Amino acid sequence: MPYNPNPLCNDPNLSKKSRSLLFQLMPVRILLADDHEIVRRGLCSLLQSQPDWEVCGEAADGREAVEMAEKLQPDVAIVDIGMPNMNGLEATRQILKLKPETKVLVLTLHDSDQIVRDVLDAGARGFLLKSDAARDLIAAVEALQRDKVYFTPKVGAMVLQGYLRRETRRSAPPEARGRLTAREREIVQLLAEGKSSKEVAKALGLSVKTAETHRANIMRKLELHSVSALVLYAVNNNIVHPANLRTKEVA
Repeated sequence: MPYNPNPLCNDPNLSKKSRSLLFQLMPVRILLADDHEIVRRGLCSLLQSQPDWEVCGEAADGREAVEMAEKLQPDVAIVDIGMPNMNGLEATRQILKLKPETKVLVLTLHDSDQIVRDVLDAGARGFLLKSDAARDLIAAVEALQRDKVYFTPKVGAMVLQGYLRRETRRSAPPEARGRLTAREREIVQLLAEGKSSKEVAKALGLSVKTAETHRANIMRKLELHSVSALVLYAVNNNIVHPANLRTKEVA
């Protein structure tokens, strides 16, 4: 049973149905993370049209979302998958590591098999296409607040049909991405977005020498020999969104 600061919700004598009703009556604190301000404004307006729903914080990238989740302790975090500096998948992992009781809903432009697998592996409880947000966002947040999951019909069908079974994943070729640590995934994203070793070091609070060592280890581990190959790898593995790539050449 998830912990809730309201002692009534933690009463062991309450039935599951009564506890669910209490959850629905309580205020919902929501953290919203998307790198497009106009999208945040639209989603914020939609969410705050609901009685007792409060958008307690807005983040423009994944790193900011993690920091705000730790500080604000939201009930629900709505996270865009394609944010700069730290993508929504890595932000989801880190938010849940810091605050396991937070329920994460991931927003994305696409619902390919691989993206769905990555979202579920990250620990998100909901998955919603941005194109469906105006219609389904309220229902998705309500489902998460009732300790349920929320998927689009297509994703639900994929799960039921077994497309995401571990057996299927084990039969597929092993992915190098799975060998990367959380810190290495952060560095891959920053490098793919065009940041120098000095900029990576500043963003992560490392020395330049440590950042360069991480970079060399990542290239060796992934058997890559150029930044261009690293960028392609990051895009193909949903570590970075193409829209967040710099157009200038990086060394």
